[in-house]
Amino acid sequence: MRGVPRAVDCCFDYHRLVVPPNAPALAPDVLERARRFLDSADLRFATIATLGADGSPHQAVVWYLVEGDTLLVNSADGRVWPANLRRDPRISVTIEDGYRWLAVRGTVEIVDETHAAQADIAAMARRYHADEPERAEQMIRDRFELQRRVSFRLSLKSSRLHFEE
Repeated sequence: MRGVPRAVDCCFDYHRLVVPPNAPALAPDVLERARRFLDSADLRFATIATLGADGSPHQAVVWYLVEGDTLLVNSADGRVWPANLRRDPRISVTIEDGYRWLAVRGTVEIVDETHAAQADIAAMARRYHADEPERAEQMIRDRFELQRRVSFRLSLKSSRLHFEE
């Protein structure tokens, strides 16, 4: 349904962001439908975009979790996109399922506490490899626990959100 805004303070007009003045608050049903889309049993990946030091965009495909009204992503520290977010916490996230998609733009909170970031990536590995629990545990043990991890939290309530069903 093109042209019908379903967002906090924005809508899309043929891939161009339009932010109306005095935009209404996010309707609770939109946030709830978006949360169900994100947290469904169907595994989807997020494509994130961050800004490089020179202002150029950098994209990566990542796992994610939803915790209440927060979208959580995690990475080994030292990669390009976490370094970008440490310098400039603005992020754009798109999660798609065919023609159904969610776009979120906002500012992340950095979770630099090692124990919390390790728990986050372990939860993601178990979610994304639920059908292969041994593989998930091996990844956690042999790879993730050996890395310095960092998590990033993006509030869905305080971000620009567009959900297209």
